[in-house]
Amino acid sequence: SMPIHMADLGTDNFEQEFTLSLMETEGGTLTAIEAALERVEEGTYGMCEDCAGPIAKTRLQAIPYAAVCIKCAQKREND
Repeated sequence: SMPIHMADLGTDNFEQEFTLSLMETEGGTLTAIEAALERVEEGTYGMCEDCAGPIAKTRLQAIPYAAVCIKCAQKREND
């Protein structure tokens, strides 16, 4: 398979996801991964913890352990 180029993902979206993923990484990745595995078992994986809406596939591909959608992640950053 061909490597994914940033341009293919939409550069703005990719940079935004990447920046958020770096911020989330500082906050304890292992804890976030464990929580994601629990959500898989509960059947709630891919649903936003804050608004209960779906987390975009592109976000889950960038951050498989994301607990919130991009909009709620941005709200958390701004609070």
